[in-house]
Amino acid sequence: MRVLMVTPGTRGDVTPMAGLGQTLIRQGFDVAIAANPAYQEVVAASGCAFHELPGDMSALVNPAAPGTKTSPKDLRNYLAELGTYFDQAATGTLRAAEHCADLILANSVAPFAFDVAEALGIPSISAHLQPTEPSGQYAPMTLGTARSFGNVGNRALHHLLSSAKAPYDAPTARIRTELGLPKRSRAATERQRRKTGQPVLNGFSSAVVPRPADWHENIINCGYWWPATDPSWSAPAQLRDFLSAGEPPTFLGFGSTQALELDFLLEVARRTGRRTIVQGAGEFSETDVLGIGPVPHQWLFPQVTAVVHHAGAGTTAAGLRAGTPAVPVPIFTDQPFWAAQLHRLGAGTAPIPFKNLTVGSLTEAINEAVGNEQYRQSAKWLSTKLADEEDSALTVATFLEQYRPSR
Repeated sequence: MRVLMVTPGTRGDVTPMAGLGQTLIRQGFDVAIAANPAYQEVVAASGCAFHELPGDMSALVNPAAPGTKTSPKDLRNYLAELGTYFDQAATGTLRAAEHCADLILANSVAPFAFDVAEALGIPSISAHLQPTEPSGQYAPMTLGTARSFGNVGNRALHHLLSSAKAPYDAPTARIRTELGLPKRSRAATERQRRKTGQPVLNGFSSAVVPRPADWHENIINCGYWWPATDPSWSAPAQLRDFLSAGEPPTFLGFGSTQALELDFLLEVARRTGRRTIVQGAGEFSETDVLGIGPVPHQWLFPQVTAVVHHAGAGTTAAGLRAGTPAVPVPIFTDQPFWAAQLHRLGAGTAPIPFKNLTVGSLTEAINEAVGNEQYRQSAKWLSTKLADEEDSALTVATFLEQYRPSR
C-alpha cells in the first residue's frame, strides 16, 4: 500500500511522521511524506520518499519579543501570509497524491488533503499530534490557552471555532473547485467526518493525555510516534567534549520559533550559574555555555538536568521520553495545553507564559526544576510508562490495513 503523509508545518510536525513512516516501511508499506523543502533531509533519513509542499512555516511562527503586543496590522499580515502558505500546501498535496497515494494521512492543518482524497477516490485518515477533536475536557487548541471553560463551555467553543474562518478555508475551496467536487466548506467537511465517525489517529500517549469519554470510538490514542533514527548520525566532537567536561547542563531551546535573542539566553545562563546548552541561536562556545545546531533530542535530553522549551508537542514528548524535568514557556496554539499537562503530571514547573517572560522568572524556574527532586521523580516515572507502551506504529498499521483499497 502506498501511503502519503501530508505534513505542512514546522520540524515538530514532520519528525514524528517521519518516525512513524520509518516503522511502517519495515512492515511492508510504501511511505511518502509531503513537507516543506527545509525538511527533505529529515524525510530522506527516515527512508520515506519526499514530495515538496512549497513554503516555509518556520518563517511564520516567530513571536513578538516578550512583553510586547502584536498589533492588529501585524495580525492581519500574519493571517494573509498563512493563507498563502496553505494555498501552496494545498497545491503541493494534490501533486503528491496524484503520483503516489493509495491512502492519505493528514495532519491537523491539512484539511484540503481530505478533498484531494475525495476527488481521487482514495481513503483518508486524520493523523494528529495534538488533541484537536471536540471534547468537554479541554478548550480548543486554537484559543492558545490551557484554561478550561467547563464541559458545556469547552464543547460550545469547539463548535463555534470549528465553524469560524481559518487560513486554509480559501485553499480548500479552490481545490474543490479545481477538482470538480461539489461546493462544500472546510467546516462542513469536518462536521461530516465527525458525524460519520471517521478515524482519527493521535500520536500521543494516554498516560499524558487520558482519552476523553466523549470522543467517538474511532478516535485512538496510539502512543507517541518517535522521530526516525539515523544510524549514520554522530554527535559533534565539541558537544561530546562539553557534556563530558563537567556536571550535566541545562538545555535552552525554543524549536522553530527562535523566540529569544541570544543576549537574553546568555544572561539567563549566567544568572543560574549552571552549565548550559543553547539550541537555535547559532553555534558558539563561551564559558560554560555551548550553542548547538540540530541534534536529536532523544540523544541529548537524557544527558541534561532540565529542558527549557516552548512546550511544542514534539519537544514535550522528547523531554518526557528522556525523563527530564521541563521548564515550559508556551507561546501559542497547543503549547499552553502541553505546558499545563507537564505541570499537572509533576514533570515540569508551572508554565511561564511567553508574554510574561523575564530573565528573572526563567532563572528562578530553572533553579526550581533542577533543585526539586519531585520533578525528576515524576518525569522518570512517566518515562518508564512510555517505554512500556506497545509500539504505536502497530496500531497505525492495523488501521491502514482496514482501509486498504480494494484491487
